[in-house]
Amino acid sequence: MVSWILLHALVQGKDWVVYEGDKGPGKGKHIVFIASDHEYRGEESCPAIARIMARHYGFKCTVLFGLDDEGHIKAGSSRIPGMDALDSADMMFLFMRFLAPDDATMKYFESYLDRGGPVLGLRTTTHAFNGLKGTYEKYNHRYGDESYKLGFGRQVLGETWAGHYGRNHQFSTRLDIIPGQAKHPVLTGVKDMHAKAGAYSANPMPNSVILANNQVLKTMDQGAEAQEGKPPMPAIWVRTYASKSGKAGRVFCSTQGASEDIVNEGFRRCIINGVFWCMGMEKDIKADMDVSFVGPYNPVTFSFGGERKGVKPADIEGWDTPIWSKDAPTKGQKKKKKK
Repeated sequence: MVSWILLHALVQGKDWVVYEGDKGPGKGKHIVFIASDHEYRGEESCPAIARIMARHYGFKCTVLFGLDDEGHIKAGSSRIPGMDALDSADMMFLFMRFLAPDDATMKYFESYLDRGGPVLGLRTTTHAFNGLKGTYEKYNHRYGDESYKLGFGRQVLGETWAGHYGRNHQFSTRLDIIPGQAKHPVLTGVKDMHAKAGAYSANPMPNSVILANNQVLKTMDQGAEAQEGKPPMPAIWVRTYASKSGKAGRVFCSTQGASEDIVNEGFRRCIINGVFWCMGMEKDIKADMDVSFVGPYNPVTFSFGGERKGVKPADIEGWDTPIWSKDAPTKGQKKKKKK
């Protein structure tokens, strides 16, 4: 007879992955990552950051994914098993785009926001929801009522979808620290930030503290010249949002975050510092914190439909499995035959 514990482990291994550290300032704290976007490979960025937070700092990190009906990763899927993990979450880390989960899924998301839990959102999470109807319609990125104008992105993260500002795959993005914010805890030890993804336009809510601006570059190279006619716009900010509980939830948001963006150590460090800050753990941020990847990290260049095909959350369990296997095909590739 299969024990309940073993059965739970088998189900868990199928639909999501958990990385649990054994020591560090995060011991006893739970971060839930939700990865489902169509283009920028949040299914790579999220587990990579989760492993760092768990292995180096002791957090329990649960990573949820958008899946197809057979349990394979499906970029941009609104079917996200395991959302009840938010009931025990101390932090919510998001990489989402234009999702419309069912009410049974959204109730956990709303319950988390109602208690004012900290939130970190990358890239397309500013427009996380589209097509929701009824009870949760207000979270849509173009929600028009003044009571929750422009939905979750604007009301919680501080901005909704405001448009591209640099051409993807042609112009990369330098991220420049605002001089007056250089001593903010989130920027501790951060330098030389660069992102492969093109810049976004952004005009965050008035109570946002802008930490870094984007600078559109002429090429994909980190040292490229600035593009003319593209003055800097906000790219990284922090703020708080109001919750039903009365608690002000802390927020970190960046318009960057694609899987290739986090290869840059400075930007990756900023995100990790952002997690600590959101959770009120500024005292644990150090300039020389270990932000190295845990296990092989093999990001693919972002594109619509360009995710690794035929992969499941169970494929990246443990510390040493690759995120993701180089043998897993992407759009336009054929799976390699074993010799």
